[in-house]
Amino acid sequence: MELREIVLNIDSLEFEGKGVARHEGKVYFVEGGVPGDIVRCVVRKSKRNYSQAEIIEILKPSEKRIVPSCKHFGICGGCKLQHIDYEIQLQYKQKTVIDALKYIGKFSETKVLPIIGADEILHYRNKMEFTFSNKKWLTIEEFSKDESIKNSFGLGLHIPKRYDKVLDIEKCWLQNDKFNKILSLTKEFVKDNNLTIYSTKTHSGYLRHLMIRTSIYSNEIMINLVTSSHNAEIMEKYREFIVTNIPEVKTIVNNITSRKSMVAVGEEEKVYYGNGYILEKLGKYLFKISANSFFQTNTRQAEKLYEMVKEFSNLKKSDIVYDLYSGTGSIAIYISDCVKEVIGIELVESAVNDARKNVELNNIKNCIFIQGDLKKILTGKDFNESGIKPDIIILDPPRSGVHPVVLKVISKIKPKTITYVSCNPATLARDLKILSESEYQVLFVQPVDMFPQTYHIEAIAVLESLKE
Repeated sequence: MELREIVLNIDSLEFEGKGVARHEGKVYFVEGGVPGDIVRCVVRKSKRNYSQAEIIEILKPSEKRIVPSCKHFGICGGCKLQHIDYEIQLQYKQKTVIDALKYIGKFSETKVLPIIGADEILHYRNKMEFTFSNKKWLTIEEFSKDESIKNSFGLGLHIPKRYDKVLDIEKCWLQNDKFNKILSLTKEFVKDNNLTIYSTKTHSGYLRHLMIRTSIYSNEIMINLVTSSHNAEIMEKYREFIVTNIPEVKTIVNNITSRKSMVAVGEEEKVYYGNGYILEKLGKYLFKISANSFFQTNTRQAEKLYEMVKEFSNLKKSDIVYDLYSGTGSIAIYISDCVKEVIGIELVESAVNDARKNVELNNIKNCIFIQGDLKKILTGKDFNESGIKPDIIILDPPRSGVHPVVLKVISKIKPKTITYVSCNPATLARDLKILSESEYQVLFVQPVDMFPQTYHIEAIAVLESLKE
């Protein structure tokens, strides 16, 4: 079947950063399109109401289009917006939040404050996770080269929507250059020692993932090499090789997993250098970050976010706060000096353990963390008969949003203020609509850009009870 070509004028961006064009009553989604572009495309998929198109040629580039820094842009799925001027990225993200509130939540009058942009739009990530592949994804240039290149292993990031394919990364512009050096040195070490790469088909091979973390506060670097088995000799050689070349590396761990799923978390962990964690700071508080700890990947923007949560919640020394989906307790700890007590509830046991360690590290006496299913805990007899009622509830759920049962319980608890921290405008709008139907008023929403060059956007919504 012959593919149809078409010339399109890109007029906007959709939620995941694709260009949107309208032609003869039909909507076209164009990967890599920028508002203002005139492009010649081939139509790859056509439905009744929309089509997906691929750019063949940019006939007239938009004034909003810039040259991306990264050579991997367009193949790697990490930075969907690196070809768009940052101020335009912010405008697009602001509109994404407004549109979600308007069309999903039906909030046409809700105040949306101007988005808080990032001071650093490159090299801001404090964590990167790379995957080993026994057969890397080949670019057009590589495909035409010799067999040694075709058959070489890859260490990099997954191709979008292809979890079995890995693009070999030379340099990632979202991480600092020390990370890029570690990436290069690790590839060199693998080649020199003829190490095997784990195969998702045969489930054999040694190397699975390389995870790197750093601290803005201490400049310490952690490396976690994830393998399918334990090999002390290789790990000792790797430790000596890395530490000799990059003295900023302060701890090296080996996570070992026999699971078939490609998740960079081990069933067992061995520390080969340092103490197995690095120290980071948010505000005046220290945090121990181990290999598998959750921590915001943009430290400087996280400080801005948490400071706004503290300010917007209008905290008082007499307040009791519930921090729901509390993770490793970073928000609870950050606001602890402003309130009487914070009770955090989190499902993931390792996250709760990290939260308790960080409370101890900071000598905080008014934070309690409960591990378990949020629905069961909030509806449980013991919890409800404790007599502890929150003045404020802080919500920081995953992308799927807040469970409907939890929203129902919150409506019954009736705190005076709800501060909702969201990483997904669509589920934020959905949940705000439900809460607004139970005598809550949305005062305002504050978008925050935590992830420049990507389409992801964080937002803080503040709700106030209409019942005195």
